[in-house]
Amino acid sequence: MADMYASLRSNVGTLGQILGETIRTNLDDTFLEKIEQIRQLAKSSRQGDEASRDEMLKLLTALPDNELVPFAKAFNQFLNLANIAEQFHTISRNCDELVCVPDPVEQLLGRVLSSNIDQEKMLDCLQNLDIDLVLTAHPTEISRRTLIQKYSSVIDSLAALENPQLTEREKKQHHLRLRQLIAQIWHTNEIRHERPTPVDEARWGLSTIEVSLWQAIPDFLRQLNEQVEERTGKQLPIDIAPVRFSSWMGGDRDGNPFVTAQVTQEVLDRNRHTAARLYLKDVVLLVNELSMEEANDELLALTNNSHEPYRDVLREIRQRLRNTVDYLNERLEGHHPEVDLSTIIWHENDLKDPLMMLYRSLEDSGMSLIANGLLLDMLRRLACFGIHMLRLDIRQDAQRHSDVIAELTRYLGMGDFNHWDESEKQAFLLRELSSKRPLIPSNWQASSDVAEVVSTCRLVASQPARALGSYVISMASKPSDVLTVLLLLKETGCPHPMRVVPLFETLADLNNASSCMSALFDIDWYRGYTKGHQEVMIGYSDSAKDAGVMAAAWAQYHAQEQLVEISRQADVKLTLFHGRGGTIGRGGGPAHEAILSQPPGSVDGRIRVTEQGEMIRFKFGLPKLAVQSLALYTSAVMEATLLPPPEPKPEWRACMQKIAEESVDAYRSIVREEPDFVAYFRAATPEVELGKLPLGSRPAKRRVDGGIESLRAIPWIFAWSQNRLMLPAWLGAGEALQAASERGELPLLQEMEQDWPFFKTRISMLEMVYAKAEPNLAKYYETCLVPENLHHLGDALRVRLATGVKAVMELTQSEVLMAHTPWNRESVELRNPYIDPLNFMQAELLARTRKEEGASTNVELALMLTIAGVAAGMRNTG
Repeated sequence: MADMYASLRSNVGTLGQILGETIRTNLDDTFLEKIEQIRQLAKSSRQGDEASRDEMLKLLTALPDNELVPFAKAFNQFLNLANIAEQFHTISRNCDELVCVPDPVEQLLGRVLSSNIDQEKMLDCLQNLDIDLVLTAHPTEISRRTLIQKYSSVIDSLAALENPQLTEREKKQHHLRLRQLIAQIWHTNEIRHERPTPVDEARWGLSTIEVSLWQAIPDFLRQLNEQVEERTGKQLPIDIAPVRFSSWMGGDRDGNPFVTAQVTQEVLDRNRHTAARLYLKDVVLLVNELSMEEANDELLALTNNSHEPYRDVLREIRQRLRNTVDYLNERLEGHHPEVDLSTIIWHENDLKDPLMMLYRSLEDSGMSLIANGLLLDMLRRLACFGIHMLRLDIRQDAQRHSDVIAELTRYLGMGDFNHWDESEKQAFLLRELSSKRPLIPSNWQASSDVAEVVSTCRLVASQPARALGSYVISMASKPSDVLTVLLLLKETGCPHPMRVVPLFETLADLNNASSCMSALFDIDWYRGYTKGHQEVMIGYSDSAKDAGVMAAAWAQYHAQEQLVEISRQADVKLTLFHGRGGTIGRGGGPAHEAILSQPPGSVDGRIRVTEQGEMIRFKFGLPKLAVQSLALYTSAVMEATLLPPPEPKPEWRACMQKIAEESVDAYRSIVREEPDFVAYFRAATPEVELGKLPLGSRPAKRRVDGGIESLRAIPWIFAWSQNRLMLPAWLGAGEALQAASERGELPLLQEMEQDWPFFKTRISMLEMVYAKAEPNLAKYYETCLVPENLHHLGDALRVRLATGVKAVMELTQSEVLMAHTPWNRESVELRNPYIDPLNFMQAELLARTRKEEGASTNVELALMLTIAGVAAGMRNTG
C-alpha cells in the first residue's frame, strides 16, 4: 500500500517544487522561504507542537498587505495541484473514491456469473439499465473554466512522463511544458470578476461533455463490451446506453430569478448546437475513413451504384449538420430564421437512420471490423446524448404553481385556490384536467411572476419530448402539487406526457411521501396519465438541514421502502431520483457505496442521481476518470438489482428508529432551540462573506429577507466546512450513537455496521467527516471572530464532536479514523499542512474586514482566495 501512494507523493512533490520555482521567479527567495517555513510549522503544529503553532501565527499575522494575495494564492494553488496529482493517481492506478481496486464491472460480472444468476438474466439487466446522471450547477465549483483546462493539461504531462520509453530530451520537454502550465496557472486570476449567469453554467456543463464524456462514453462501452464478450461470448447491442445525462443548468428556476423561459430556450438551443458541432467533427473523420466501394443492395440503390457510396451518404449528413450549426448560430444571435427541416438534422432519426444503414452495409459486406470502429462510437454517442446533448429538467417551487391557479381562479371569480383545502383543490384540478374547454382566457393579463411560470410551461409545450427530462416540483407535499403542474401543462398545449416529479425534501414531507403518492395512484385519471411509470425525487440537502444527517438518512431509506411497496401494489414502475450533493451533509459520498446502501428493490435497474458542483469535475472531468466513474455507477446499479442487500432485521430497524429520533432531537436542540445559535453561526463562519464570492447564478437564500431557515443547504454547509467544524454533517449523529452504546446496544451496532450496507455507509461517511473536522481550528475562528458571551456554544459543540468521534471509533474498534479507507485518509493528511495556514489566515482576514470599514482590495481578494483554497483542499464542500 505504501508503494501505491509513493507515486502520488512524488507527483505532489514535483508539482509543488515547480510551483515554488515559479513563485521564486516572480517574487523572491525571501518570500518563498517564508512560505516554506509556514508550511513546515503547520506540519509540526499538526503533531501537537504548540511552539510551532504560535510561531506560524506570528508569521501569518505579520504578513504585510502586499504579501497577502501571493501567500493565499501560493497555498491555494498547491492544493489545486495536489488535487490534480490525486486525479492522475486515480486514473493511472485504478483507484476509486475509497481505495485502489480492479475494474468494478469486471469484478461484478465474475461475482454474478459465479452465483446462481444465469447469464441471460445478467445480460437482460445490463441491456435494460437506465442510469440517468443529472448535472447541476450548484455554486460549489470554485475553479474557473480556463484554469480547469490548464489542470487537464498538467495531467496530460504527468501521464506522458510515466512513459518508460522517453528519451532524456523528451523528459526535459515534458518538464518544460509542466513549468509553462504552472506559470500560466500562477498568472491567471483564480477568482471570477463577475457571478456566472445560468447560461454560463450551462456552457460549463457542455464543456465537460466536450472535453471528456464525448470520448469516455464510447471508450466505456467498448471496454464493457469486451468484458461481456470474454465472459459470455455475446456482444452488446449497438444502441446500448446504460448511462445517459440530463441537466438542471438553465432549467432549475427554484429560487433563481435569473432562470427565465428565455434563458431556458437559449440553453436548449446551445445544447443542440454543441451536439451538432461534435457530430459534425465525427462525420468529417468518417468521410476520411469510409472510402470503400463494396456495399449492400440497400446502400447501392440509394447512391445509384456510386463508387464511394459511404462517402456520398456522409457528405449529405455533413452538409445537413453544417446547416444545423448555421441555423442555431442565427437563433443564438437573436434572429428567427426560416428553415426547411429537410435540410438540417432536427430529429434523432435524421442522423440515426443513415448511420445505421451504413453500419448494416459494412456488416453485410464482411467489414465488421470497420463498422465497429468510429461509426459504432458515433452510434453509441447518439444513443447516449441524442441530438439534444443533455435532456433538460425543469424545476420550480410548488407554491409558484399554486399561485398561478390562485390568481386565475380569483380573476374568474371562482374564489382563491390557495385558500381551498386539499380535497377541494383535487376536485377542481381533476375537473379541469378532464375538461375539453380552455381554462386560461386569451385576454388574461397575469402578474409578472405568474406570467413567467406560464411562459415556462408554454416553452415546455413547444419542445420535442426528447429535449426535456422531468418537471421537478420542489417542496412538494400533496397530490394537488402534482396535479397543478399537469393542469398548467395541459392549458399551455403540451402535446406529450411530461414526467412530473414531486421532490420530497423535508423530514415531514419524506415521512408523508408514500401517503401522497398512494393518493395519486388511487386517482384513475392520474394512473392513466403515468402509463405505469412514476418518478419520485428524494431530497438529501434540505432534509439533512432540517433534521440532521442521521435522521434524514433514515427518513430517506424508510420513504424509499414505502414508495417501492405502494408502487408494487399499484403495478407502477418506480424510478427514484436521488438529489445528492457533494458533501456528506447533502447526501454525498462515494456513489458505489451509496447505491448499494439503498433499500432492496429500490434500484431495480433504474436510477437518477444529481452530480453537483465540483464533483462533476472530480468524477467526469477527464476521459479516463469518467470511464471509471461510469463503470462504478454501472456495476453498483447492476449489483443492487441482481444481488440486492438484505432486508434489515426488525431489531436493526428498532435501533435505527431510536437513533433517528434521538439524533433529530439533539440536532434541533442546537439549530432551532439554542437562542445563541444563529449569532454564533454568523460570527464563527464566513457565511456573510460567502455571498460576495461570485460562485453560482443562484442567490444564497430562497427569500432575500429570510433568516437561517431560508438559507440554502449549500452555503449552510459551505460555511461550516470553511471553519472546519463541519457541523451539519455530524451534529446529532454522535450523541445518538453514544446513547445507543450506553443502553448496551454496542454489539447490535457492530452487527449492523458489519451486515447492513445502509448503516455501514452512514458510519463510513461519519468517519470521513470526523477526520476532516478540526476542532482546534474552529476554536481559533471563535477566538478571533465570536463575542465572548457566545463562546459557551463553541465549547458545547466541540464536546459533541468529541463524543461522536469516540462513539464511532468504539463502534468500529479502530484506533484511528478511516482505518478501513486508507486512500481517503492519505488524501486528507496530504492536504492538511496546506489548508491549515489558509484557515488561520482566513480567520485573521475575517476579523480585519469586520473591524475595518472598506477593507483594502488586497485584503478582500486574499480573503476570497483563502475561501477558494480551503474549498479546494476540502474538495466536497457543497
